[in-house]
Amino acid sequence: MDAVWVYAELDPYGAVAPSTLELLTKARSLGPDVAAVALGPGAGEAAAILGEYGATTVFAGDDAVFVDHPAEPTAYVLGRLAQAHRPQLILFGPSYDARDVAGRLQGILGCALVANVDDVLDTDHVRLTVALSLWPGRPGNLRGGIAGAKLVDVELSGPAPRLVLARAGAFEAMPSAGRAEVVAVDVEVPAERRRTRRLERHEETDTGPKLEEARVVIAGGRGLGGPEAFALLEELARAIGDAAVGATRPVVDAGWAPFRMQIGQTGKTVKPDVYVAVGISGAAQHVVGMKDARRIVAINQDPDAPIFQLADLGVVGDALTVLPALIAELESARVGAARAG
Repeated sequence: MDAVWVYAELDPYGAVAPSTLELLTKARSLGPDVAAVALGPGAGEAAAILGEYGATTVFAGDDAVFVDHPAEPTAYVLGRLAQAHRPQLILFGPSYDARDVAGRLQGILGCALVANVDDVLDTDHVRLTVALSLWPGRPGNLRGGIAGAKLVDVELSGPAPRLVLARAGAFEAMPSAGRAEVVAVDVEVPAERRRTRRLERHEETDTGPKLEEARVVIAGGRGLGGPEAFALLEELARAIGDAAVGATRPVVDAGWAPFRMQIGQTGKTVKPDVYVAVGISGAAQHVVGMKDARRIVAINQDPDAPIFQLADLGVVGDALTVLPALIAELESARVGAARAG
């Protein structure tokens, strides 16, 4: 009953997602009974690395149905397993696929689900960041300000299992040199759980570091004025090197940038060495996703923009004027360094 399970995400080639190894590391600190559920081609072979990071048991199902039909078969089988074994917690990573499975599983089991978790304190308590959106002099205005983000401890209640979705990078993956017992999953997925079929898979080719792994993140907001300005952010990222470009939710909602670039409470969480916020006012929902950056640089025309309350360095000015000048300085410094070398 006190077991902690981890939903083990596999890519189409059977490789284990890094977030799964992070969750297993955390799970083994909560108790000795840790299981991973791996569904899809390569699940059996993944058991070795899952055991190395803390799983004592791996429920493995290699059927291609879990790849050909997204989410529904996985949630159905995971629900059957949970009803049979009654784990206390099931931990999920932050990916869109994991969220889809967790949401469907909640509907099947009728249990509690909490998302965007920063830490799991024990099997009954989690810690998460709550965005506080206040603006001095305008109480109750949920549209403005970055009065801050507060860590809140939440007690989980209701029947087991409780479902927990962790933030990206919430835990550090550390191997334990363990081994797992493999339990074959043999659950027939009915036709009504195969309603959606994946017809095609398209993989984008990234030319730079991933947003969650970059040492420098340059993010753009509505203050840029339009989607064409993101070309300047990409140019700045190339000039810096080891930098990635992100965006705020309003920018993504407006169609200026794809959802994969969204940073914030409903997007990705990043923790770079340097975070450059360009044309970003500093709404709390965005701040939650970047507040742990080591250094924050803000560029904004509005000297009263709340983002300056967080910034280590602030530049008041038009980004379309500041960015070209900054890029020119970086390129000049690079040429000078090359000549000196």
